[in-house]
Amino acid sequence: MLFNSYEFIFAYLPIVLALYFLAGRIGVRAAAGFLGFASLAFYAWWNVAFLPVLCVSIAFNYGAGVLIQRHAGSMLGRLVLYAAVGADLAALAFYKYADFLIASSNRLGTSLPLLDVVLPIGISFFTFTQIAFLVDTSRGHVKERRFVDYVLFVSYFPHLIAGPMLHHAQVMPQFSRPSACRPDAQAIAVGIFIFVIGLAKKVLIADSFAPYAAGVFDHGSPTAQPGLAAAWMGALAYTFQIYFDFSGYSDMAVGLSRMFGINLPVNFRSPYQATSIVDFWRRWHITLSQFLRDYLYIPLGGSRGGNARRYVNLLVTMLLGGLWHGANWTFVAWGGLHGVYLVANHLWRARRGHEPAGRRAPRAAAALSWAATFLAVVVAWVFFRAHGLQQALDVLGAMAGANGLGSGDAMLHVAGKHIGSGRFFVNMTILAFALIALPNSQTIAGWLEKLLSGVEGPVVVLNRKISPMALSRAASASALVCALVFFAAVAMLGRKAEFLYFQF
Repeated sequence: MLFNSYEFIFAYLPIVLALYFLAGRIGVRAAAGFLGFASLAFYAWWNVAFLPVLCVSIAFNYGAGVLIQRHAGSMLGRLVLYAAVGADLAALAFYKYADFLIASSNRLGTSLPLLDVVLPIGISFFTFTQIAFLVDTSRGHVKERRFVDYVLFVSYFPHLIAGPMLHHAQVMPQFSRPSACRPDAQAIAVGIFIFVIGLAKKVLIADSFAPYAAGVFDHGSPTAQPGLAAAWMGALAYTFQIYFDFSGYSDMAVGLSRMFGINLPVNFRSPYQATSIVDFWRRWHITLSQFLRDYLYIPLGGSRGGNARRYVNLLVTMLLGGLWHGANWTFVAWGGLHGVYLVANHLWRARRGHEPAGRRAPRAAAALSWAATFLAVVVAWVFFRAHGLQQALDVLGAMAGANGLGSGDAMLHVAGKHIGSGRFFVNMTILAFALIALPNSQTIAGWLEKLLSGVEGPVVVLNRKISPMALSRAASASALVCALVFFAAVAMLGRKAEFLYFQF
């Protein structure tokens, strides 16, 4: 079921939350066991045929982890690690890339039949999560061995389908805390607040941009090329759609988890405020960036061996990171383009030398850096969204003016399909830029936590000291706005759409 659905918000969530705290009265193991069962039921809701895939993966990797831990440092332990990771990657390759490899081979002259493999939802996330667990086990970093905690760690429903990617050290110790399964009014309030922010991002903003992106990229006619205006409309629409869709999901996951007494890692930190590509990747899909750094880039050699080796490792890491997103050469191109961006960014920094600590760039230079970074990200998103490399190049050509400006109704129709109001698009774009410039959900939730904690004295908000009384009035107003936003989002649930990252 979707987080943005009536059955989840008004049935699954309140029932599971209540039973979780009831189980917590029995003990922390009972609460963890129930939440693990509820998470597996949540996964089975999508397609019960995929549940055995997840369960077999959990049992296999837990058993491999026990063997690796038992034979840590020995040749046998390393062999088990290599075999287990190889099996995980083989399973992922079969489900996600088998038909892609066959189709690529057929384009080179073979005539192999496609397998028509159905991709189990969330397989990329739960596979990479468990690979990291196995590697850390071999390094001696894993101490937890309870099967119930491991099942919950992998299947935990807030993150299972589309992240954030979890590290065992971040969450498994929390499952053993008795306080986690006791209702905490403050944690539940903050969790609801973050969840509503994420729900609004998805339902009110991301889904409003979706028709404009689809109108350009899903027109289905290779001869119906968009003009400059329509091409930019589609590219910008997808740029905003994927951010508010995925960051909205991540906020909802973090908020849900707070209600259950568990803190998930932050996955976004205002990435469209970045003033360089290096900065962007420190803010976008943070948990994936950390995984690629710790389990791919550094094992490849990282920055050891000189700059040339470092840049090659960066390119390889980003290419594979792009391929992780899906079985299409467009994802490889997207990852490769970001790899080139990162290399260019590091070369530029090396040429300029290190800036003095704490020194801020002039406003004009910072604005130019932001604009260049945002433009680079928009261009890369065209490859990510396109159905093929040729379509991506066609859209980029149209954005450069190859098909003319386009005008009036023509830019709102692609292949005869009406994609929406131009005025509505402009208003939504202004709203999107305004929201991007504002403090993010984590910052706002931090202010709310300070208020609910009953702190004494003024609180610093946006570099200004706010008295507890003034902050209390602001919090009351925020609660009212939050309620209104929630009702507005619920009213739009009838047009519910899956989150974009479900397909990755």
